[in-house]
Amino acid sequence: MPSWNSQQYLKFEAERTRPCRDLIARIPLASPGRIVDLGCGPGNSTRALAERWPQAELLGIDSSPAMVEAAWRTRMRAVFEQHDIAHWCPLSARYNLVFSNAALQWVPDHARVFPQLLAVLAPGGCFAVQVPCNLDAPAHRIARELARSSTWRERFPAGGVREWYVHDAGFYYDLLAPRVAEFDLWQTTYQHVLPGPEAIVEWYRGTGLRPYLDLLSPEQQEEFLNEYGREIALAYPGQVDGRVLLPFDRLLLVATQAP
Repeated sequence: MPSWNSQQYLKFEAERTRPCRDLIARIPLASPGRIVDLGCGPGNSTRALAERWPQAELLGIDSSPAMVEAAWRTRMRAVFEQHDIAHWCPLSARYNLVFSNAALQWVPDHARVFPQLLAVLAPGGCFAVQVPCNLDAPAHRIARELARSSTWRERFPAGGVREWYVHDAGFYYDLLAPRVAEFDLWQTTYQHVLPGPEAIVEWYRGTGLRPYLDLLSPEQQEEFLNEYGREIALAYPGQVDGRVLLPFDRLLLVATQAP
């Protein structure tokens, strides 16, 4: 699991929270009593859940101590705990909503983990997930090409860096739809308007580049980011006002159990 910096992540809090709010809007629950936010990060997604359902009992879970600490600092009415999502399994509790915004892409073996998470739902409960699905985007392609270049390939695994674990929509439909009463699935391309190409570098420095940067020394990280930034500036040209558009594909799903 990559390392995390909550301050770096929150540089784009509004943009990162927008898909979370879109997912919440499609959840067909009037008043879920118990909600767990898997991969809660610094608490931005948990806050959105608390705003939608202020009476719910909220638990936020993240594998990063830094993120859990940042979430506690928000002082919102929720409990935050450090756990590995891949192995999290409550002993007796059942949840009306198991929610995850941009976290499960870091967890391997979705064929095992997703049904395991469905199993902790109460009758009529929902499993709601948003994951990025843009590994073919220039920002990811550039990182892979740099890692394979003669300058950098000795610093990375021969088989390449595993960025994350995401399947196509058909995989999730076949995995989840037969197990639930209702299944909603959609994909959206967000067009994030950013000040310039350097903002794209900062965006990915907080998320998608973590598997690469974690393998480098601080000096090597800066060198890698400088090369990455030069390529990003070519791949994402500015608009008429100098700002850039960052297209970002995301897959969202809501699986609802029978009452």
